Amino acid sequence: MKQHRVDYSLSSMCHCLNVSRSGYYAWLHRKPSQRFLRRQALDEQVKSLFHRYKKRYGAKRLQRKLLLENGKHPDLKTIAASLKRQGLIAKAAPKFKATTNSKHHLPLFDNLLQQNFSAIEPNQKWVGDITYLWTDEGWLYLAVIIDLFSRRVIGWSMSESITANLVCDALQMAIFRRQRPKNVIVHSDRGSQYCSYAYRQLLQEYQLLGSMSAKGNCYDNACAESFFHSLKVEAIHGERFETREIMRKTVFEYIETDYNPVRLHSSNEFLSPITFEANFKQSLSS
Repeated sequence: MKQHRVDYSLSSMCHCLNVSRSGYYAWLHRKPSQRFLRRQALDEQVKSLFHRYKKRYGAKRLQRKLLLENGKHPDLKTIAASLKRQGLIAKAAPKFKATTNSKHHLPLFDNLLQQNFSAIEPNQKWVGDITYLWTDEGWLYLAVIIDLFSRRVIGWSMSESITANLVCDALQMAIFRRQRPKNVIVHSDRGSQYCSYAYRQLLQEYQLLGSMSAKGNCYDNACAESFFHSLKVEAIHGERFETREIMRKTVFEYIETDYNPVRLHSSNEFLSPITFEANFKQSLSS
């Protein structure tokens, strides 16, 4: 009624809406309750954080961000209600199919990981995997190496062809970034790229321990699959990529400026991979 006061007479609106004039004036001069003001302030904070993190965070991660930034810890249901009230829905996407070919007769590694995805320090267990990314120019293939201690992407490579070089380049990046650690379990699926002579030679040269999933068991490499799902949900799903170069830049930005340094990870006590590792190093020196 207040909004349309200029367009319609007050008496007409009161009649149509079955509201008394005295009731309207009482409402008009009534001050907002403290409860309403608190809810309004929370809505503004939730909306600001939701858009700052590119519509990627749901209630649980927004709750953690509010705690880190304001020292406040609103109830999870309260934040979920705020998101629903404002029509804010975090990005979501369907599951993606397996990508590598395991129908070959190349040598295989034993499964040293056995779905034990925990690690008490960096460079104990790494996992690697490949995914397909579609552009208007055709497929772009992404290989990553993830440290299970912090879920940090420590090596990655992109190519127009899915060859052994793709996974070797990702592994080499991880080796040099981590200053050539030895006896790390490096787990992957049974794809032909991971069974190639070049990849096995790289493991042997740097004294790394190859490990492979059981046949047809995607759960053996669930952490890598989880990263790919996050990447596609938060940065790729619903977007159109005209060129492979645009896709390359998007993936680079997601890994190096969003996921590793910023994105809160539930397995890291809701800290980003880089922050989690920094806290671990600080605890060792203190």
